[in-house]
This record gives sequence, structure tokens and C-alpha cells, in this order.
Amino acid sequence: MKHRKKDKKSSTIKSSISKNDFLNKKQSEKNGSKNINSSLGNQCFNQTLLHDKFKPETNYELNWLLYENAIKYDKRTSCDYYSSLLKYKQLFIFTFCSFNDYNSGIVKKFMLFLSFALHYTISALFFTDEIMHQIYEDKGKYNFGYQIPYILFSTIISIFILRLMLHILILTDKDVLQVKLQPKKDLAIKMKKEKLKCIIIKFSIFFVLNFILLVLFWYYLTCFNAIYKNTQIYLIENTFISFGFSLIYPFIINIIPTMIRTYAIHSPKKNQRYFYKSSQIIQLI
Repeated sequence: MKHRKKDKKSSTIKSSISKNDFLNKKQSEKNGSKNINSSLGNQCFNQTLLHDKFKPETNYELNWLLYENAIKYDKRTSCDYYSSLLKYKQLFIFTFCSFNDYNSGIVKKFMLFLSFALHYTISALFFTDEIMHQIYEDKGKYNFGYQIPYILFSTIISIFILRLMLHILILTDKDVLQVKLQPKKDLAIKMKKEKLKCIIIKFSIFFVLNFILLVLFWYYLTCFNAIYKNTQIYLIENTFISFGFSLIYPFIINIIPTMIRTYAIHSPKKNQRYFYKSSQIIQLI
């Protein structure tokens, strides 16, 4: 009888231990899944507000918040958001009126000078024999209707090249924000050293590329103006019109993401996530 009682007690103890082990395993699996999810979230750049202390400060941070965080933190008006886009896309505003960002002011000024030289050179590349013959038929009068397609093509190509250089070699907002999003100070210091190296490399490439391009532009334009002396005025007019289009273009295109984003954030149901995401894609153009 005593042996039977002992066996019953040992079996009940074993069963309770096995139950506890099973519950502990389940709890550890849950905690592990939470840790995995949080680590995956830390790796995503757009998963902003990783810790409670982080608050968006610049226009770049506000423009790239997730939809839920934008509803919570982005209290700007449509005009404020529209002006924030102009500060990144309109060249004069980006160079002289954009102070609340993490980009170099010296590099911005070099970009402005390179922009005009690029428009000048690409406009010269479109001066073919057909355009020369048309100038001769027009008896030296400026035919804007004939020149407009070439001006538009020159503008589009110049904007594309400049935007590409801007995002790859010049803008440093994303690098600084990645440092700010680190949850711990030691991780932030480590990330800061890596990003500084990356920024130095990008700026070095930009200045070397800028020097090479300006030398090539100067050589080509000098030869072109020396050979085709009678077309210098037409080339300058096309260049200024093309450069003017590139300065006006941001005022028009940025109306679209402003309207879509405003509708998405201020919608009554707060379920316009896809509209909000589309506005972020359009604001890159």
C-alpha cells in the first residue's frame, strides 16, 4: 500500500513538472517570437519610432513616416508639406532656403553650378544639322515651336541625371536618420562611424565626378561655340528655357503627392494606407 501511494505521488509530481515545462516552453517560444519580430523591425529603415524617445524633427523624417505614425506625429498643413517637397526638388530653394536638414551647404552650391553647366551641354548636344537648317530657313528668327521638343528632352534628361546624383551622392538625411534610430548609444556610435566613412566616400566621388564633368563640358562647349558661332544665341536661349523649366517643374509636380497625402492622413476612417504609400512614391519623382 505504501509503495502504491508513493507511486501515485511521484506520478502526480512528474505530471505537474511536465505541465510546467510545457507552459514554460510555450512562454519562451512566445517571447522568442516577440524578440525575433522586434529585431526584424529594427532592421527596417521605414519602421520609425523604434523607441519612445525618438521624435521626428526634420521634414525628411516626417515625410517618410509610416502611415500610423504620420497620423500621430505629422501635424503639418498641406502648405507645409508642399514647401518641404520644394526644399528638396527646387534647386534654388534647396541651395539657399533649406536649413532644417542634414545635407551639406557647400555640396548644394556645387550642385547648383553643375546643374546649369549640364543644361547648357545637353542643349548643345541637341543642336543637330536639322536644327541648323531650320535656323537658316527661319532667317535667323527664333522658332520656339520648333525648338520646344528639343528643349523638353534636354530638360527631362538633365533633371534625371541631377536627381540620380542627388539621391546617390549628395543627400545624407537617410544616413543620419539611421544613426538616430539606433536604440542604444553604443550601437549609434558604431553606426555613426560607418556612415561617416560612407558619406566621405560619396562626397569624394561627387567632387571628382564634378571636376571631370565640368572639364568635359568646358571643352565641348568651347569647341562647339568656336565652330558654330552663329548658333550661340539660340543655344543660350534654349539653355535658359530648359533651366527655367527645371526650376518651375517642382512647383507643378509636387501638387499631386500633396493632395494624395492630405486625403490619406485626414480621411475619417484612417484606412487610406495605399494612398499614403503612393504619395511617398510620387514625391521621389
